[in-house]
Order: sequence, then structure tokens, then C-alpha cells
Amino acid sequence: MQREIQQAIIDQTLEMLVEEGTIYKLLSFYSLRNDPLLADRRMKGNLLANKEMKHAVKAAAILARLPYVKGLAISGSLSKNFADEYTDVDFFIVTAADRLWIARSFLQLLYKLAHMVGKGRWFCLNYYIDEKGLAISERNIFTAMEIVTLVPMYGAETMGHFLSANGWVSNFFPLHKPAVDQLKETRPGIFRKSIECVLSTKLGDRIDVWLMKITKRRWQKKMKEQQVNEKGIRIGMLVDRHFSKPDPANFQHKILDQYFNKMSQLVQNKERIIPLIN
Repeated sequence: MQREIQQAIIDQTLEMLVEEGTIYKLLSFYSLRNDPLLADRRMKGNLLANKEMKHAVKAAAILARLPYVKGLAISGSLSKNFADEYTDVDFFIVTAADRLWIARSFLQLLYKLAHMVGKGRWFCLNYYIDEKGLAISERNIFTAMEIVTLVPMYGAETMGHFLSANGWVSNFFPLHKPAVDQLKETRPGIFRKSIECVLSTKLGDRIDVWLMKITKRRWQKKMKEQQVNEKGIRIGMLVDRHFSKPDPANFQHKILDQYFNKMSQLVQNKERIIPLIN
């Protein structure tokens, strides 16, 4: 009942803002801009996302079979039910503890093979954590949005632990009620079982650390040279034994600034929204 009451308050507030002319209702969407083309673009994006999701489901089934993958979810624009002709299928990967870099190596090999046959965009793998690094350190509305919009695909237990470790997102999205109980677990076939058996020793620990150090040196060189990706955005990656993720300094701050500016159009007292971006 409380959830229904809160949703009713949100709906009433939106309607009030529409009546005031502060925001606009475009079909079933709300916008700060009175541009009907935005609603048209969103509907087309929703339809295309439904098609792309079929590819994502197939890709997830393949990823779930690789060594040390314990949980995975669809992230990025597809997790927001939107796609265009440039959309990649982004995945959020949770690996076994202290085996992130071995798992990442197998996953990156799969991506390169897929890229060779023109299917690379189905396997965009740029955010990894392991079971010892489930708590996300960047606790702001951008990261909270990314977490609550994840579409979990495999690993009920692991994804459940991940969501519990990041219960702080309820400060931003109190109505969000994650449900992962019905997820299938990842699929340990003969290949995966063999690899995990061989590397369950101290040898596996040494290999994992070695792979991390190689990757760290390579990315430090790229960041020092200020290399950019095909979209002109400076590339950067944070590397640790328990995570591998894009450097948030290259994009999060910019998006949070845009968010703050848009929110300031709705409220005069900026102190009311500063906590959302800290």
C-alpha cells in the first residue's frame, strides 16, 4: 500500500509540473523540452531495444558458460529499454573471488573472436567486479541509476549478494524492489570445470595477479597518452584485484553536472538537490 501511495504522489507532482509549464508531457513521456520528436525517438528506441534484447539473451547464455563467471546482467542503454543503430550490448560481470583477471581474459578472448565475425557489439564487456568487491564505491545518483536498471540474466545468489551490498541505492530510488530469485545460475560445463579445477591452486592466484599487472601497465600507458575512443571520449580504466571498470572521472562528472543543471530548472533552492550528486 505504501508503494502505491508514493507512486500516487509522484504522479500528482508530475501533473502539477505539466500544468505549470515546467515540464511537458509527450504522449506517455515527460520532458524538459517541448519537442514531440523526443517521444517519437524514444518509441522507436524501445521497439529496437526489444529486438536487440534477443541478441543479448543469446550472448548472456554464452558468457554464463565461461570460467569463473558467477553473475551477469545487461547494462548500458539496452538496460533502459532503448537502442539505436549504434547500440552495443553491454554486460556487467561478477566473477569468483580473486579470479577476476583470469575470467576477464577468457571473456576478452571471446569478444575478440566475436569481433572477427562481426558480432563484437553483442559482447561489450567493460565493467567487472568479483565477489570480494561487490560494494560500488561511487555512491551517487548516476551509479544508483545504473544499478537499479541492470537486467540480471544469470546468478541468482551472486546478484542477490551484489544488490544487498549496494542497498544505499534506496536513498535515490526508494521504490525500487529488486528481484533475482528466479534467475538461473551460471553454467559450469566440462571446459569451465576443467579450467577452474586446474587454477584453484596458488598457481591460479599468481596468474590472476600477473594478468592484472599487465592490464594495469597497458591502461596506464593509454591514459598517460590521453588516448580517446571512436566517439572522441578520453579512455581510462581503474584496475584493482577486485574490479576493472571505466574511470568515472572521464564521464560521470560531466553527466552529473548536466543532471544538476536540469534539476535546477525545476527547483530554485539548489541545496535540495546537492545531496543527490555527492
